[in-house]
Amino acid sequence: MRDVIPVKILLISPNLSITPSPVYPIGLDYVAGAISPRHEVQIADLNEKTGLEGMKDAIRAYDPDVIGLSLRNIDNLDAFATKSYSSDYRRVAAAIRQTTGAKIILGGSGFTIFPSELMEALDADYGIAGDGEQLTLLLDALAACGDASSIPGVWIGGSPCARLPGATNRSFRRHFDVNSPHVRYYLRRGGIFNLQTKRGCPYRCIYCTYPHIDGGTLRFSDPDEVAQDALTLQQAGAKYLFITDSTFNCHTGHSLEVAKAFIRAHLSVPWGAFFAPFKAKANYYDIMAEAGLTHVEFGTESLCDSVLSAYGKPFRTEDVFHAHEQAADAGLHIAHYLLLGGPGEDEKTLKKTLENAETLEKAVLIPFCGMRIYPHTPIHAIAIQEGQIARNRNLLEPVFYSSPALNLKTAMESVARCAAGRPHWIPCGGNEESGRVVSRLHAHGHSGPLWEHLIPGKPGTPQTGRTGRDAEADEGPFH
Repeated sequence: MRDVIPVKILLISPNLSITPSPVYPIGLDYVAGAISPRHEVQIADLNEKTGLEGMKDAIRAYDPDVIGLSLRNIDNLDAFATKSYSSDYRRVAAAIRQTTGAKIILGGSGFTIFPSELMEALDADYGIAGDGEQLTLLLDALAACGDASSIPGVWIGGSPCARLPGATNRSFRRHFDVNSPHVRYYLRRGGIFNLQTKRGCPYRCIYCTYPHIDGGTLRFSDPDEVAQDALTLQQAGAKYLFITDSTFNCHTGHSLEVAKAFIRAHLSVPWGAFFAPFKAKANYYDIMAEAGLTHVEFGTESLCDSVLSAYGKPFRTEDVFHAHEQAADAGLHIAHYLLLGGPGEDEKTLKKTLENAETLEKAVLIPFCGMRIYPHTPIHAIAIQEGQIARNRNLLEPVFYSSPALNLKTAMESVARCAAGRPHWIPCGGNEESGRVVSRLHAHGHSGPLWEHLIPGKPGTPQTGRTGRDAEADEGPFH
């Protein structure tokens, strides 16, 4: 291979949501890890740079050839207090154009879902759909003035051609610099960092974008390398780690190997992850707890078997109760996400779910009403078939599916009644009293999700509260 002239690139995280704690941009670590051996890279986080003016200062100081803009979340998933982030992204892109003549390359999970829409909306030069590590090939092509059109996942501004997301089978190398300004920012703001053990999702839940973003084939990181990454974060001062896999236990064997690697490495920092609530081996959660797991977040979605079947979930209500009991017996903190009002939902199934949820002891319940319609998902096809949306509908601005047999407003009112006076019920990702409790705990130096303090019987849990919704939620209330 001929020598490549290094390109200076500034990777920007435009996320400004900090409630209840800022979300570390882990994706940029992996992109930086892939390109840093061949190109010069810096990361700028708009939270740390205090918004657009700070971003402009960073651009002027670094004077990059290329700017990579990571677009993660498109909206807050709340059908009743909807907040779209596309206008924020437009302002970021416009501010970049005002400041520099550098090429703009889009990427991230949000871009992978809406590549053509975001290329047009942000007037970008290039985009990378799928694994961001493909950026290395694009930068090499730009440095050599070569043709980038054949690179998997690459979108070119003004080009009508659409490309499938690019995926890499090579190991994922994370670049983590404890001395970088954005890392120091997160250490000061609670010390919550992210970790990844694999990519891909083997399930086909009707609403989920993960199979499109990461692919349906699981791609594993070496458990000992994951443990080393965790140790690096711990030694840097991290106080809590959250594993960002779509579902940590979708491959039981690999998740156990990761846990055992944590034990061998003597990892002491607590961690949490998303889990599917299906029946596990007898000692599965005990091993997880020994490895430092403290918080289990179940993607339960419904507690009615007919709805779970309609949603394409790989478990049933009996499995949820069994998994809950196993996690509780291991001494873990438990939260259940519910997604109400999707296909197959009616007043009877909703009532059954809410009644069953009442019986889940010592748990936080996080119900959302309405199912966000994304392209490349089964719910998109269902919504078209039922006439809820046109086939050519632009979905960049949030659109929600509503079961023909259930009024979403009625569903929300039912949820609000369940949540009244119960801070451990957090409808649509935000309960006013719950938010105040978590904010107070963060202000007193506590770290982690902290929703366990909302569960009745826990020290400091308030006994009364009001319902509400936090429109600033990023991708759920505590991540």
